Amino acid sequence: MASSLPVCRLSVWGRASLLRCSRRADTIIHRRVETNTTAARTESTRRDENALSEETNGRRCLHTLLVERQEQAERSVLISCQSGVSEKRFLKFLSKHGDIKKYFFYESYSLPAGTALPLCWRRPPSPAVNHESLVPFKSRLLSLRNLSSGDSNPPPGLQCQPQSTVPINELIQRLSKEESIDQQIISLTEEYQITDENSRLRFLVCSLLKDVAAAYFPECTIKPFGSSVNGFGKLGCDLDMFLDLDSISGLNVKMPKSGLFMEYRMKRANSERAVTQSVLSVIGECLDHFGPGCVGVQKILNARCPLLRFVHQPSGFQCDLTANNRVAMKSTELLYLYGELDPRVRHLVFTVRCWARAHGITSSIPGAWISNFSLTVMVLFFLQKRNPPIIPTLDHLRELAGPADKSVIEGNDCTFVSDFTKIQLRRNTESLELLLNEFFEFYATFPFSRMSVNIRKFWHRSVAT
Repeated sequence: MASSLPVCRLSVWGRASLLRCSRRADTIIHRRVETNTTAARTESTRRDENALSEETNGRRCLHTLLVERQEQAERSVLISCQSGVSEKRFLKFLSKHGDIKKYFFYESYSLPAGTALPLCWRRPPSPAVNHESLVPFKSRLLSLRNLSSGDSNPPPGLQCQPQSTVPINELIQRLSKEESIDQQIISLTEEYQITDENSRLRFLVCSLLKDVAAAYFPECTIKPFGSSVNGFGKLGCDLDMFLDLDSISGLNVKMPKSGLFMEYRMKRANSERAVTQSVLSVIGECLDHFGPGCVGVQKILNARCPLLRFVHQPSGFQCDLTANNRVAMKSTELLYLYGELDPRVRHLVFTVRCWARAHGITSSIPGAWISNFSLTVMVLFFLQKRNPPIIPTLDHLRELAGPADKSVIEGNDCTFVSDFTKIQLRRNTESLELLLNEFFEFYATFPFSRMSVNIRKFWHRSVAT
């Protein structure tokens, strides 16, 4: 049950403190109705412009979406309940602590057969455990037990939100009922893309993991990136996250030219990479020993990009956690922007990816396969080459950028416009059926020996070496 409850720290306080927290959080929620539309405006000029653009064209920039989802996650809890619980009784019990803004149930198939974990998970009651054997770490991952005996008539089955895509044979049957190829492509996207509930669950998992990391880094945040938020994620895809330490106060303070200056005293390491490895190593130990629901923690610290890999059992997500992966976040923002500019972008990407997986061109097994990211770039490049172009090149997006959009990461210029109102698209009304056919024709005759796929420039000639 992913509920936006105003009891976000349900297990941390005692009952009296919980009730005080409920009243306080409930007040915050009512106030937030008035301030939500302006929350992002006060942070920078760029966010102010983006908020204005959202009012004019209905699109939301990625930053605004992230802030909204993170706020929801901070007010949410993940509750495990027994299989025989009544949904009505369940909600009545939780409503004693505050208003429930939203909730849903889901099933996870990452656990042994015969168990199902919705967001209120449903599972048989666990055997009694000696108190002294429990790790004394409390989180917003909770369990609800029914202490009453002899309940009559078990309640009807709960309606659970899907957390994975339908089998390909079932998908084909559904698509065969559509009247046109365009409608088939749209339906395929709707079946495959991450749902609103699944997105909320991903942000909630990030928030729960942040609670663990905050023991060492109180001001840190953990954010999802990649397919979880760029709009091209497939239901059931891995959850890629990064530990953001840049927002910790005192790290990037400018030193005055004269006078007294005081700063935090911090331990120094040989390199930024060494710091990342040390931080992830400590966080990995915390997740392994104290993180509820985190299993199979692997510390892959010598990779090009050091990371932690583990399974979050309650959600069923395979998780990868990196630190300060700013380039990946900027790439996520770019793909999100392209997907928001024209709905045909996402429709075509999902269709090409589905086709590639069905024909063994891509695979979930590591190897010499083309990646989904490469396929996405191929679709973007193709759409840039239409006449007129459906989406602009990255160089054009950089030309439209304002001073607040300036972004240089590790010596790479990652600047591009973030205000949708500055992007003027030329009118192209080609159907999805035509575009899909033309996509295959385009790459069937593409001169790969002389040209390369490059979404930055309008056309790029490869140089033989």
